[in-house]
Amino acid sequence: MTIQWSGLGPELLLRLDRGSAQPLRSQLETGLREAIRGGRLHGGERLPSSRELARELGVSRGLVQECYSQLLSEGYLISQAGSATRVAAGAYLAPPEPAQRPDPPPRLIADFRSGVPDLASFPRGDWVWATREACGSVATADLDYGDPRGSAELRRVIAGYLRRVRAAATNPEQVIVSTGFAQGVSLVLRALAQAGARCVAFEDPGYGNAETDETVRAAAAAGLRVVHVPVDDLGLDVAALEASGAQVVVVTPAHQSPTGVVLAAGRRQALVDWAARRDAFVIEDDYDSEFRYDREPVGVLQGLAPDRVFTIGTTSKALAPAVRLGWVLAPPALPDAVAAEKLISDRGSSTLDQLALAALIRSGRYDRHLRRMRVIYAQRRARLIDALARHAPGRSPAAHGRRAGRGGGGARAAGRPVRDQRLPGGRHRRAPSARDRIRQRRGARHRARHRRRRRPAALTKEVAAWAGGHLVGWGVTLRWSRPGRPRSHVAPATEAGW
Repeated sequence: MTIQWSGLGPELLLRLDRGSAQPLRSQLETGLREAIRGGRLHGGERLPSSRELARELGVSRGLVQECYSQLLSEGYLISQAGSATRVAAGAYLAPPEPAQRPDPPPRLIADFRSGVPDLASFPRGDWVWATREACGSVATADLDYGDPRGSAELRRVIAGYLRRVRAAATNPEQVIVSTGFAQGVSLVLRALAQAGARCVAFEDPGYGNAETDETVRAAAAAGLRVVHVPVDDLGLDVAALEASGAQVVVVTPAHQSPTGVVLAAGRRQALVDWAARRDAFVIEDDYDSEFRYDREPVGVLQGLAPDRVFTIGTTSKALAPAVRLGWVLAPPALPDAVAAEKLISDRGSSTLDQLALAALIRSGRYDRHLRRMRVIYAQRRARLIDALARHAPGRSPAAHGRRAGRGGGGARAAGRPVRDQRLPGGRHRRAPSARDRIRQRRGARHRARHRRRRRPAALTKEVAAWAGGHLVGWGVTLRWSRPGRPRSHVAPATEAGW
């Protein structure tokens, strides 16, 4: 594709050797021919104006015009009155096309990849507004490299958000901005390896091996030995973790993936006790805390042991992976160690994007987007569960009572299967589906919001008596009601006074 430059034309690197015996005009012609033959300049591409090229090379404009005229006569360039000088279409012989790649696979009806939100629902308008706000209010000093921990404004906003929504015990000094969970866990693992950790545990099922999972590869790259600890119906098996000899464990306590179980209260306390007793650390993957469909949300594990738990969050599930922003909530003694690894990694994330995210959260548009997406995802989840119940009853979440992790979910909060009722005569009453329950709750909220407030009967009578004496001639009918006894009062239109 030919680049369409604006202004006087693109800059062009040409070398002229003034100490050579070859004339400058000949050198310029040779340089342009080689640029066209070698593919640096493609057909239809615009050349700098003769005045601009002469200024850049430090030669006279007439010399450049003579060079252009010679190449025009040779067929390398084309020119029209009122238009710029361009490279001729056939002057550059393109190399043969590489072997054609096979056609991409057909587009899927539904994409069930885990960890990827609905990209079509990204709040483009809100992000444009937030970017404009960030660019308009950013201080000149903030355009420098800045603090590797991230923008002070975003860290302050994230700390307040985590305290409000996730019941975290935090302050802005403990927050390090990352490009997402992958970088966040890599920074934490490297910092803990530098502090003396030698073994890290992962949930099983959950994270795979070094060949299939980038988080496990990051642990191996940090020089840590990897072990896997089983997960049961109550969450991570802390007794097995104790026997593994690990000093670090990566867990998903709020919504384990792929089983969907929540770490039980007893296990949460046992995990915190293990970390304190073994001088160990817990890395909490808070990957989808914004979305809950079958139970009440739980607070972060970090709130129980702020000095032993790292909490890592990301906007990849709430907004889109392209935003490339996340955060690490570190124990009070270790933010500097994580920030040092961040400095070595990339000197810090984009400040303008951080300020845009801060504006999005601070304005309430982030919360509004999450509320909208919860409704959309809940409706899609209900339709999926209904379809599975009809077409694959033995494999549906309702049949197994399981709650899938990383975006999936089961039929009920308690994890029990939903059963139909058997009626006399061999008939069956279908149990309400998840979609039916959503409609029922929505209808109840609607009725409660629009229910008329009834006034006391005595006050209503006084108002009616006053109206009967003062609104004469209007023929106004005033109505009031008491529980079970609706009544009305008609202001007479024949009384004098109006």
